Amino acid sequence: MIERRLSGGSDSGAVREGGTVRRTPGPWTASVHRLLKHLQDHGFDGAPRSLGFDAEGREVLTYLDGETIGNQKPFPAWVHTEETLVQVAAWLREYHRAVADFQPNDDDVWRQGREWEPGLIIAHNDAAPYNAAWRDGRFVGFFDWDLAGPLTVIEDIAFTAFAWVPLHARKIAEDEGFTDFDARGHRLRVFLDEYGWEGTVDEILDIAINRASETARLIRELAAGGDPLYEEMVGNGQPGSLEQAASEMQELK
Repeated sequence: MIERRLSGGSDSGAVREGGTVRRTPGPWTASVHRLLKHLQDHGFDGAPRSLGFDAEGREVLTYLDGETIGNQKPFPAWVHTEETLVQVAAWLREYHRAVADFQPNDDDVWRQGREWEPGLIIAHNDAAPYNAAWRDGRFVGFFDWDLAGPLTVIEDIAFTAFAWVPLHARKIAEDEGFTDFDARGHRLRVFLDEYGWEGTVDEILDIAINRASETARLIRELAAGGDPLYEEMVGNGQPGSLEQAASEMQELK
């Protein structure tokens, strides 16, 4: 069967072969597969299923069939509709229900997130439009679970809202095709209402503002230490964009 390289930002050379996706595993892969098996056992179908490993040692996952963004900019129109926003919030609500009783093993490895402790969940950690699949007018789910790891529920809500409202700096959002900035406060409330969030909007904004500011600080710190990846991020203006996003979110409070 012919393999086809999948477009997008994957750093592991993901290819599609029929109804499967195959890619090089990492130290976290076994833990992610346990998580995906847990979701399957709970009847959650908004994520790929683990099919183990192939003869070349690559992980094998089911392919989420649908339209994806890949490297497109601006994003397709469906990304920014209110109906999509509602469907993503519903996905997040159901995911949190399915993952609530997932208990990591002591030897589990997570690529991103906090150190595990009771009260946290394992979040996708990159539930953004470029990791989404869309088919026949419906949101299918998220792929690329490599960054899954421990977060608080409120952090996961805030980070997902940041990606889909969207709450990034205007210049970033415009590049992605979003221009209705006066509607961001409304869209955030729609997202939180559909999720069933019982706290305040400001609580969510505070989390998103803190992450944007802290990420900008960390990028600058690592770049100053000589890390070439983060030097490139500084050169591309990413810390400044995150700081601008934090400032714009303050205006929504």
